[in-house]
Amino acid sequence: MALYEYVTQDQLAGFDKYKYSAVDSNPLSVYVMHPFWNFVVKFLPTWLAPNLITFTGFMFLVLNFLMLAFYDFDFNASAAGHEHVPSLVWVAAGIFNFLAYTLDGVDGKQARRTNSSTPLGELFDHGLDSWACIFFVATVYSIFGRGESGVGVATLYYILWVVLFSFILSHWEKYNTGILFLPWGYDVSQVTISLVYLVTAVVGVETWYQPVLFHFLYRDLFTFMIIACSFTVTLPMSLYNVLKAHRSNTLKHSNLYEAFLPFLSPVLLFILSTIWVVFSPSNILELQPRIFYLMVGTAFANVTCKLIVCQMSNTRCQPLSWLLLPMTPVVLLAVTGVVANETLLLYLWTAAVILAHIHYGVSVVQQLSSHFNIFAFSLKKANSD
Repeated sequence: MALYEYVTQDQLAGFDKYKYSAVDSNPLSVYVMHPFWNFVVKFLPTWLAPNLITFTGFMFLVLNFLMLAFYDFDFNASAAGHEHVPSLVWVAAGIFNFLAYTLDGVDGKQARRTNSSTPLGELFDHGLDSWACIFFVATVYSIFGRGESGVGVATLYYILWVVLFSFILSHWEKYNTGILFLPWGYDVSQVTISLVYLVTAVVGVETWYQPVLFHFLYRDLFTFMIIACSFTVTLPMSLYNVLKAHRSNTLKHSNLYEAFLPFLSPVLLFILSTIWVVFSPSNILELQPRIFYLMVGTAFANVTCKLIVCQMSNTRCQPLSWLLLPMTPVVLLAVTGVVANETLLLYLWTAAVILAHIHYGVSVVQQLSSHFNIFAFSLKKANSD
């Protein structure tokens, strides 16, 4: 029995009718990665549950985050005059990142190979992907850090939001079109960053201090590529796919308000967290950037998971995520200075957000496992001996 029944009966009925529909047109994915994943999946034992593969891949990203937090908690290690992250750590980061990417690619193939594909598997996969965004971005940040030749913590905060909104765009598309258009930037970024970690291990972080061209630094290239990819590829393609569905009368939500409803909670989360950043009496983002990013990324994942449940069950997206309700007084307590120790408040709120999100995730997995009469991490049926 689930800890709490977050999924409604209407949504459970929608999951019963669900059929997977996705489009992956990225040349790197189609011609390189899929053949590679088809090769890798043959070596996996047929008793291995796809969700276990998904979870293992996710934990490699969490491990990277924790590993870099140990060596570079404040994102200062890559700056000149500071003790740098050991080369072997960058080697491990590159290997772990590529393993996470590979496992994320083979879990679905293992499900089809073992005839164990379920809506729970897709929800579990995309739900963890939404949380993985923060672990990926924060780990990459340690390459450049916040030094003179690095990226400021405020700049990285807004870059994180560009990545988060780029992620949710795909699920907003599916909420409106019924088809998941896999973003091109994902595969390119995973392969590139895995290589950059390994290169950093060989040449050292000092290499990234040097300009790429004239006064254009690598940190500028990093920022430019993320923003350019989001605004010139991801966003235009998402809008194009939704408009195409509208012209062909296949759009699920023809009403403009209903179509854009999934953005309400993420936008409110952005506003609340940005108010905290801008009006913080102690400049909390400078003091605790890693924890603040973790709080924002986890809260975003919680909001996104609820959208994924709605788009998969073909039900209406709820306008407001309940997590934003307690966050409002927390932000007010912080910016007004009522709570003197802002760092302690951030730590407590971050812990609450993480626990709430884990509780939500475990409850949904248990509820769907019970509904489909399966085990989440085993290929045995729940009613089998």
